[in-house]
Amino acid sequence: MTRKVWTPHPYQLDIVNHQLALPRGATFAGMGTGKTVSTLTAIATAQEFGLGPALVLAPLRVARSTWPDEVAKWEHLSGMEVQTIVGDVNQRRRALRNANAGVFTMNYENLPWLAEELNGKWPYGLVVPDESTRLKGFRTRQGAARPRALGRVAHAIPRWANLTGTPAPNGVADLWGQTWFLDAGKRLGRSFSAFTDRWFAPDRSGFGVTPLPHAQREIEALLSDICLTVQGLPVDEPIVNQIMVDLPPKARRMYDDMEKTFFTSMSATTEIEAFNAAVKSQKLLQFASGAVYDEDGNWHEAHDVKVDALASVIEEAAGAPVLVAYNFRSDLRRLQNAYPNARTLDSDPGTIRAWNAGKIPILLAHPASAGHGLNLQDGGNILCFFSVDWNLEYHDQIIERIGPMRQKQAGHNRPVFVHYLLARDTIDELVVDRLRNKRQIQQVLMEAMRRR
Repeated sequence: MTRKVWTPHPYQLDIVNHQLALPRGATFAGMGTGKTVSTLTAIATAQEFGLGPALVLAPLRVARSTWPDEVAKWEHLSGMEVQTIVGDVNQRRRALRNANAGVFTMNYENLPWLAEELNGKWPYGLVVPDESTRLKGFRTRQGAARPRALGRVAHAIPRWANLTGTPAPNGVADLWGQTWFLDAGKRLGRSFSAFTDRWFAPDRSGFGVTPLPHAQREIEALLSDICLTVQGLPVDEPIVNQIMVDLPPKARRMYDDMEKTFFTSMSATTEIEAFNAAVKSQKLLQFASGAVYDEDGNWHEAHDVKVDALASVIEEAAGAPVLVAYNFRSDLRRLQNAYPNARTLDSDPGTIRAWNAGKIPILLAHPASAGHGLNLQDGGNILCFFSVDWNLEYHDQIIERIGPMRQKQAGHNRPVFVHYLLARDTIDELVVDRLRNKRQIQQVLMEAMRRR
């Protein structure tokens, strides 16, 4: 993989400078704004001046793939080694002993294990909770087990950098737990009860709280010196984000067999064959997506890594509606099974009305069904391609349904996010290259063959 030269946007330099200037702070930046590479750049710079290894906490897929991939992507990070702390107990213990790693990444679920393993002697000069809303359940007494395990050592660690695109998905009450790790309650109260007593009143149910009218304004003012909010690029262009997933070993083998021999065996009774290059192209797209069709028109699941990756997109959306584009009927069925609350874009006008009214959290749409004149911009500004296809017109049409111009015309001053779930080293990458550069399909395929 050829490393790229990083040419940062001004707001990305703001992230780097913010994290270098503050020993303990937070960066609020949405998916696709480059907060990962910006944070890694800050880490690399700080390590030149003696910062010890950094520990990144993240959802499992992000810890296992996203952070290592970013280091491998950029030229200026070529001297940095990333060690993932995942797998079984023995694998995790071996990972902890890697003396050459400058960055360790681990999923939140293993925090209690790590706390027990290190027994209070954490060697990290910096902790970076990616998706720091995972810490919102912290309480000085009781509270969620994972943040409580981290809380025991948090303020013995010299530097801390919370990262999230959605700091308060359920309201400002979510901010106390995350902020405690930055200042031990100095700004928002030493305990959660002190926080709620000051800025909240009991709600009608008697079991929850609701913020007082002045709460958000005062809380934001108190946090302004340690929190940086990043808006990203101007709204004229969508913010595009490629989310890479790795095929599991069995799916990788089947994909490679199909690519090389036009044939693969999925099981003792299921064989998949492509009779020409065009059919092979479709079979490869199906494998990359997660399910492949046999000659009788029945589909067979090959993997679910894209379903898992979509969960991260939906989680970071924090309740904001997500438009999901799919390519195959098998995609639709698998998405419906994974997300029962999703709706499918159909011919019923009520579906579009419900989406635009904010009543549909996940709308599943085939790009061919999202033709000219369809207005979806009121319902949301987040589009995720679960799978991709060669058809440039359909691709551009579905983006335009929620596109920047339609957002502006509807009076929405917000960016448009376009996420692609792509299987690494598969035809997915060729398709996106074709869509991005608007080149002929044959040209893309021929160039890819020459690179092999």
